[in-house]
Amino acid sequence: MKTTRSVLLCLLLLAPALLIAAAQAPPSDDFLTGYVTAVLQRELDLSPSSFSVGVRDGIVTVELPGADSDLQSRVWSALRGVQGMSGLRVQAPPPTQPPPTAEEPPGTAPASQAVLKGRAYPEGDVFRPLLADPKQPQFFVSMMRFHSSEPVDAFTRTITMASVGYGGTFGLYRRPTADGRGAYQISLDGALFAQFNMDAPSHDLINADYTVGIPFTFREGPFSMRLRLYHQSSHLGDEYLLRFHPKRVNLSYEAADLLVARDWGPFRGYVGGEYRVDRDPSTLRPAMAHWGLEYRSTGDLFDTARLVAGLDVKHDQQDAWNPSASLRVGLEFGSPSRDKRRLRVFLEGYDGHSPYGQFYQDKVDYFGVAVTFNF
Repeated sequence: MKTTRSVLLCLLLLAPALLIAAAQAPPSDDFLTGYVTAVLQRELDLSPSSFSVGVRDGIVTVELPGADSDLQSRVWSALRGVQGMSGLRVQAPPPTQPPPTAEEPPGTAPASQAVLKGRAYPEGDVFRPLLADPKQPQFFVSMMRFHSSEPVDAFTRTITMASVGYGGTFGLYRRPTADGRGAYQISLDGALFAQFNMDAPSHDLINADYTVGIPFTFREGPFSMRLRLYHQSSHLGDEYLLRFHPKRVNLSYEAADLLVARDWGPFRGYVGGEYRVDRDPSTLRPAMAHWGLEYRSTGDLFDTARLVAGLDVKHDQQDAWNPSASLRVGLEFGSPSRDKRRLRVFLEGYDGHSPYGQFYQDKVDYFGVAVTFNF
């Protein structure tokens, strides 16, 4: 316990220095191109064929063929706060008119109107996935030194644990707001979170949590929101049951969780909570408060790598509102565009009540290395 708290303290002390150093590095032209493209697609819901982005020596040029003054103004407003730009130009050259087709007869709505239509199965989400939440639906694998207040393996309270997750969010429909400066989205998400005892002869499966939900998300400029209705159930592994015959908890519930977030340049803060219903066991308390802070570097450290960090804190009524904190600091590889694939490598630490369903009453702490795959 003391070792993990020392590691968490070191990470907390080291993170600000790393963040400041990364923030001072000027973003590359390639990074700005990807970032601006992501803003236009995500926040304004523009189709890739309706604009082009060019960056040279930090000067960003956005061309919107045939766009009206209103669309140009919205693009300017969305991009003027992007950090690292030396200049910004928004241009609207005359559109190149292809010959009419049977599907596109003369009189089709201009591009500036067409881009405001909703679309099915959009890539990504208008609410960015949480960086440090242990229960964020995503693909990941981590190796950690895990300590519990209760024995995990016979009389052993400290083990080497592997934790894996399989899941993600699938967009069903996204529609821009009436003024085109924001968007709404409805999606499906689901995940499996499993933990393995790597000290056991057969690397026993200890616990598996299953979640499935329907997130409703919204973004308007720097503000975003996620309202998610979801179900969770938890199960012990067969090998673990056969070896130790533990007292099983049939943990299962439905819940609604709400998070409201705001971006400040490379930083994002969020706050909200969760309320559980149809709880099993019935003694499980219903409420939880949830908040966090994240950082995403606007400049590359090693050509394609960016510094990212997140602190996620939950105060569960079940635990007398005591905090359970998850901290991750690491590097992100791949395109900065929100709709592109990325890989992240983290140092991580945790201190609080167990995020693993069957052991939700135990006090745990861990530290280790995690790799997340964001699709």
